[in-house]
Amino acid sequence: MTDAVLVLTTLPNSEAAAELANRLVSEKLAACANILPALRSIYRWQGKVQDENEVLVLLKTQVRQYEALKSRILALHPYDLPEVIAIPVERGHQAYLDWIVKETT
Repeated sequence: MTDAVLVLTTLPNSEAAAELANRLVSEKLAACANILPALRSIYRWQGKVQDENEVLVLLKTQVRQYEALKSRILALHPYDLPEVIAIPVERGHQAYLDWIVKETT
């Protein structure tokens, strides 16, 4: 197990994703953000099934920054109920994992 976590969130478009990613990296809450376009999400919201295009953002941070990162995502996110899911990183290239810690400290 490492100190790194991968945090996922979805946004309505690439512009919103880039704006959020830039803020989080600039504020050192995430070392890196990858924006994956052309995601199709089908989900139930307020009693209706929705079918929407979204953008997925993958954020790399360390465990001790997770709560601050989550709070900032919730404050900046355009959705009423944003997805914020953290996945622990069990293994990885140690130099890269060290870089994540350095960039989020």
